Amino acid sequence: MEKAKVYFDDFRAPVGTSVLKKLDRLIRKAGMEEMDFQRKLVAIKMHFGEPGNLTFLRPNYAKVVADMVKELGGVPFLTDCNTLYAGRRKNALEHLDAAYENGFSPLSTGCQIVIGDGLRGTDDVEVPVRGGAYIQSAKIGRAVMDADVFISLTHFKGHEATGFGGAIKNIGMGCGSRRGKMEQHAAGKPRVSRRRCVGCRVCSHHCGQDAISYGEDKRAVIDYEKCVGCGRCIGVCNFDAIFSPDDSANGELNRKMAEYAKAVVDGRPAFHISLVQDISPYCDCHGESDIPILPDVGMFASFDPVALDQACVDACLKLDPIPGSLLDQRMHEEGFVDQHDHFCNTTPDTEWKSCLEHAEKIGLGSRDYELIRL
Repeated sequence: MEKAKVYFDDFRAPVGTSVLKKLDRLIRKAGMEEMDFQRKLVAIKMHFGEPGNLTFLRPNYAKVVADMVKELGGVPFLTDCNTLYAGRRKNALEHLDAAYENGFSPLSTGCQIVIGDGLRGTDDVEVPVRGGAYIQSAKIGRAVMDADVFISLTHFKGHEATGFGGAIKNIGMGCGSRRGKMEQHAAGKPRVSRRRCVGCRVCSHHCGQDAISYGEDKRAVIDYEKCVGCGRCIGVCNFDAIFSPDDSANGELNRKMAEYAKAVVDGRPAFHISLVQDISPYCDCHGESDIPILPDVGMFASFDPVALDQACVDACLKLDPIPGSLLDQRMHEEGFVDQHDHFCNTTPDTEWKSCLEHAEKIGLGSRDYELIRL
């Protein structure tokens, strides 16, 4: 069987060129300009960044992709679906405000922005998952599924629940409606270490389900009838007081996410781009951005999202941690156990291999790839 092709270029930009020109060249070489865009509606799925976060992809990158789609006769739009957690992107109006605040607009990107699952995150379509072991029908934002062609534009970084956030997460979790996100997260629910909790109440402010209250000792208490297991509280706790007690929960989340991604791309033209830069320890859903855990790598593109994620993580694992980063801090903590994996060392309760293994098993793509350097 022929290996999947993943194309790569670095961020070096000598005088007379630019990273944006290199991105244009990369996606052409990878085959995007050979796709049929004529009179097609084209969804470009990306993350607009939670306000306060500064590691999300700049609008300039989106414009390169949108301009090529228009050049080839298509009608592009940028899209993302509403979040499950409390924040500035939980409904379409605030989500658009957040996108505009972070620089995304028709003027800066050359195309419109459409929130994929509507005003309150309830406008979705049930899409069958062929070969799915966990999901029979994924709940995907209607605008995402109404598009003729799908393109993912991903910021590759660490993630507090899935190890890293790559193309599959951008597609699978990102295109799920609010109830779709709940379905993916429902396997595991966090617990509170009362010894570590200081009662700062940050977790309750970020809980979209109003599931966290405080006992007489001023320590956090989770109402599991309300909790949907989204893991947001784990990521925002500065004292590591909230954790996932279920070792299988992350694996199940990863496999569900892969099945959601397959539902999105199955049966229609799709292309995928990942930029491995500003490799923050956590998702761009955070309203802050810690310093990167690893140096910038470059730009990757492929028709195969599984091969793309595998190539990106392989490149990251060859690098040395950035001194002073969260990864470096973890590696110098007392009792540190080296997992020989930068993403698992950053967030020890996570793993990412189950996602790629399951994605390959259900036919989303292949982990076996050929890297073509430009």
